[in-house]
Amino acid sequence: MSSHQIIVRPLHTEKSVDDMRATNTYHFEVSRRASKSQIRHAVEEIFPGCKVKGVRTMRVKGKMRRVGWNVGRTSEWKKAIVQLRTGDNIDIGY
Repeated sequence: MSSHQIIVRPLHTEKSVDDMRATNTYHFEVSRRASKSQIRHAVEEIFPGCKVKGVRTMRVKGKMRRVGWNVGRTSEWKKAIVQLRTGDNIDIGY
């Protein structure tokens, strides 16, 4: 898998922005098959000059949704919280 297939998109939520400012951690949606070491290498390759200090991952389960009589489920996805060493930062655009 290439680095751009591993890192799907950065997450922009209130919690992610607070974590970015307070503890220098960034939240990403990643491929469900990606391991922590693959995520670490992908972030360091996509954003040169950044050194990853730690990676935490979690599976986010899909939610039940209903439209009229039809009941469905949203997709499951994987979230990675990447902590960078002090002084490094990523310009995601916000």
